[in-house]
Amino acid sequence: MTREELLKSISVDPKICFGRPCVRGTRIWVSLILDNLADGVPESELFAAYPQLTSDDIRAALAYAAETTRERVIPFGAEPVRP
Repeated sequence: MTREELLKSISVDPKICFGRPCVRGTRIWVSLILDNLADGVPESELFAAYPQLTSDDIRAALAYAAETTRERVIPFGAEPVRP
C-alpha cells in the first residue's frame, strides 16, 4: 500500500470523535495508536484490544503522524535553540 493510500485510511470528521483523526470506519484515534506504540505496546496487543485494526491501519497512523510533523514544529519541553 502506498503512502497516499495509507493516508486515505485516516479520517477527520467533526461529527466523529470531536474531529480527532481516526482510522476510517472506526472511532479509534490515531493518537491512541501512537501513544500505545510509544509506550512499547506490541501490535499483537493492539490487535487483541481492537480486533478491527489491521497492520495497514497502524502504518496509516504512523504515516499520518509523519505528515503532520512536516507541517510545523511544536516545542515540547526542549530549550529553544539560540543563534
